[in-house]
Amino acid sequence: MAERDWPSPGGTAVDLVLIRVFFVLFVTYTCYRVDPFGANPRFNAILGAMLGAAIVLFEWRLRRISLKRLIGAAIGSILGIIGAYLFALVIHESFTPGSLRSFLEMMVMLLMAYVGLVVGANKGDLLNLAALGGVFGGEKQTKKAYKILDTSVIIDGRIADIAETGFLDGTVVAPQFVLRELQLVADSADPLKRNRGRRGLDILQRLQKVASLQIQIVEDDFPTVREVDLKLIELAKLYEGKIITNDFNLNKVAQLQGVDVLNINELANSLKPIVLPGEIMRVFILKEGKEYNQGVAYLDDGTMVVVDNARKMIGKTIDISVTSVLQTTAGKMIFGKWDERSGPRNEPRPMQTVQTPLAEPKKAIATAEHPVE
Repeated sequence: MAERDWPSPGGTAVDLVLIRVFFVLFVTYTCYRVDPFGANPRFNAILGAMLGAAIVLFEWRLRRISLKRLIGAAIGSILGIIGAYLFALVIHESFTPGSLRSFLEMMVMLLMAYVGLVVGANKGDLLNLAALGGVFGGEKQTKKAYKILDTSVIIDGRIADIAETGFLDGTVVAPQFVLRELQLVADSADPLKRNRGRRGLDILQRLQKVASLQIQIVEDDFPTVREVDLKLIELAKLYEGKIITNDFNLNKVAQLQGVDVLNINELANSLKPIVLPGEIMRVFILKEGKEYNQGVAYLDDGTMVVVDNARKMIGKTIDISVTSVLQTTAGKMIFGKWDERSGPRNEPRPMQTVQTPLAEPKKAIATAEHPVE
């Protein structure tokens, strides 16, 4: 595989590591010299190193949070501190000075700040930063692009084929509770269930290798909801995404609750051939085929129909029996056979726009005498 002339992120990563190491060393030396904990210098240095490492860990985790959640957490913390201050005023007037009052004031401050931080971060995805303009004008609303995978569609496997063809892109969400259910199936004592679970894990690995997809595993869970299908619906409402499934019941329940569903089975049905072998269809023979005694017709959408025994029926409309349908990456071809005993239909050629095909596959036409099912 040829190397691409892209800037390597290795230099930036090394710089960040050096900055973090320098920061931890600086905090360690500062604690060693200033003696903030009132202990011996070596103990102060150890506590300083631990404090610096904790700050670096907090910064590393903070970088993984989206801008929306970060702003939501900041707003929630501020509101929580304001609420804690009002509670502290009540506690200050209700209790006599002492350790109990100081403890209650500190606990109320920590509790309100923590609750505001967590709630604000969870609700931050509901913010519309693009409406603020300016610096936030370029913030994209990607929530509607989220596609949430169901356990059944992962085990089914066709989702990987669809993604590899490029018809599926954007962010694909694999909820943690779906992965847990998939793992339970893979660990089942039943060999059939175990194979299905392992197949689902293999499909997820295939999806992770698709360049046009971004697989995101979310930790969001709904403890009050027990069924996985209902959890998927709640998660789709939270992210304003679409559920990808082939479960008929989940499809109906989700639609009743206003959640969009991408059903793989419905997609497969829409791609079925318009005709099946054995059906009778009426076509206008436009020209002769490349094989002996063949006639060629075209449907309204440009699909080529190769008809045996129809060379002498050029310029006439006849009823043929479909023998096979050939689906290739270049398009679709229909092969049929005309029974001379049925006779031609004395009808004028229908007024329609015939689309000339890009190419007539010689190999496909050559199979007219031996149709490919």
